[in-house]
Amino acid sequence: MQLSPTNGDFTFVSSTDAEELSGTIDAPDIKLNMGSDQSRDAYAATFLRQRGYGWLLEVEEEDSALLCMTLKKEELDIDLKDIYYKIRCVLMPMPSLGFNRQVVRDNPDFWGPLAVVLLFSMISIYGQFRVVSWIITIWIFGSLTIFLLARVLGGEVSYGQVLGVIGYSLLPLIVIAPLLLVIRGFDMVSTLIKLFGVFWAAYSAASLLVGDEFKTKKPLLIYPIFLLYIYFLSLYTGV
Repeated sequence: MQLSPTNGDFTFVSSTDAEELSGTIDAPDIKLNMGSDQSRDAYAATFLRQRGYGWLLEVEEEDSALLCMTLKKEELDIDLKDIYYKIRCVLMPMPSLGFNRQVVRDNPDFWGPLAVVLLFSMISIYGQFRVVSWIITIWIFGSLTIFLLARVLGGEVSYGQVLGVIGYSLLPLIVIAPLLLVIRGFDMVSTLIKLFGVFWAAYSAASLLVGDEFKTKKPLLIYPIFLLYIYFLSLYTGV
């Protein structure tokens, strides 16, 4: 039985009279183009500016650079104020000046002593560039020798503390370096300044590393420290 359509749009076919219907529906090829990251960023920036939020996109270059430097210092654990205070403690080792010199030993750091050793290496490289790596090697293994000797003698110090104190105590040799250039022609005066610089450096290091726990064994640790700074000075003077 077949019913005639009433609106011209549909035709009703009886299931008994209709032939078997089959077929497929082709899906249209639809591609969604979201654009590149750059175009999306530009659209987002335009949208914010149209809504009055363009100030969110403004970044001052100076603030950005300052923030970057601060993050790097925090990441590397660099405290410039602490390093400056330790430098003053080493250069002025007299207890009467009121500096808390024990902070150099009790709060060791790596970047301050490394900077001092590199500075001493830089003033020693005229005509002898291989000295730079050798000075750093002597600093590392010389500090290790002092550390092992201190532990054998009964001292309670860590390798990091010895490494920091030995590195910072190179500052007196850096101070006398310009004087040696000026009075190079006066052998007697130059020798006295060299001895003064070595004693200054050795005293700064020994007063921090050689504590009361060594008792009568103090000379056994002071003497190697003194010899170490003599060797550092010989690397600078070439003697």
